[in-house]
Amino acid sequence: MSFTSDESRWADVYLVSGTRAVSVCGDFLAATTLALVLQQRGHGGLAVSGLLVAASLPLALLAPIGGRIADRFDSRTILVAAGLIQSLICVALAFVHQPVAIIGLVALLAAGLAVTQPTLAALIPQMVRPEDLPKASGFNQTAGVIGTLIAPPLAGVLLGQFGARPPLLIDAVSYLALVVAGLAVKTRRRPALTVQTEAAPFRVRDDRLLAIMIGTMAVVMAGVSAINVVEIFFIRDTLHASTTTYGLVSACWAAGMLIGSVLFGRVPRAWITVPVLFLIVAGTCLPAAVGALATSALMLVPLLLVGGIFNAGVNVFVMVIIVGRVRAAAHGRAFAALNGAVQLAGLIGLVAAGPLVERFDPRWLLASAAGIGLVVCLAAIPVARRTADKPSLASPQPRIVTPVTAQG
Repeated sequence: MSFTSDESRWADVYLVSGTRAVSVCGDFLAATTLALVLQQRGHGGLAVSGLLVAASLPLALLAPIGGRIADRFDSRTILVAAGLIQSLICVALAFVHQPVAIIGLVALLAAGLAVTQPTLAALIPQMVRPEDLPKASGFNQTAGVIGTLIAPPLAGVLLGQFGARPPLLIDAVSYLALVVAGLAVKTRRRPALTVQTEAAPFRVRDDRLLAIMIGTMAVVMAGVSAINVVEIFFIRDTLHASTTTYGLVSACWAAGMLIGSVLFGRVPRAWITVPVLFLIVAGTCLPAAVGALATSALMLVPLLLVGGIFNAGVNVFVMVIIVGRVRAAAHGRAFAALNGAVQLAGLIGLVAAGPLVERFDPRWLLASAAGIGLVVCLAAIPVARRTADKPSLASPQPRIVTPVTAQG
């Protein structure tokens, strides 16, 4: 870790977290608005699914490139340039009407996220002391959840009252928050492209424990994404809940994440290990497995709260583990590798869930997907413990310190 100050720079953490809240809200605002617009204009499910794929696929495919950019260029340059470009793309989205053009522009937005996400993720560890990293990660996660909660109702109100253009223009303004953050945050990553850096490229497979962690999380994420689709049919059709009830029940997961971000932000750093992470990931699957036995939607409320709490814990643990196992100069590529694997697995889960819902009972699908996630997590725990006792192929590599400055 290359943090060199005696004190954590909490002002930078708050600024980046606030930026995340604004940008996440803008992302979900645009996605919700565009999905509703395509549906209202009668373009059908194919256009809506194409929109969702365009918003996710570039994050998976471009993860290696985004990670390299995050590790090779000044973080300030990346955030300012990406923020301006994405803002211009959102302005263009506000004035186009053809589904193909909309989907193409959304894919460009997602391509920008493939760069800015690892850049911001790699900045957080540089701002705080190692013992403060769980708290900083939890705070950053809380900000993202708040942005997620605000966006859907805001999109519905703005679209209903003013049409599609104002929400998309607001999204364009939200991307300027990246520009503000890039200019105002004192902590900067200025990677030095030295011969030593070239001689020690980052590869996930060189760290067996890290590879196991990312692979396990990707498999579970495929199941969780399928659950997200099945859950709609389970709550609405099997449990016969109203749309209002569905919305309220679904919001419990995000509410749990708010609670979990605070709770897990206080976990001592020494407790954060890969085997414990797998127990927490299992905790996100268990509510769905138990929820498959529910006879009313209200029975899902405490279960989803618990699942959201564990979900927040997963996010905190992942950041601390990656920072602890990967040299500072490769943080961008490490976070990008994780995001890419999770995004691709999530897409596979979404695609698989559609035809399965048409053929099987949602209750059994929910139990099966959650059960597979539980089995995978529990099976991975002893593997992770054995691997942790063995020397990593990545350990002999020279540690490369990324220059970090506190200059404005």
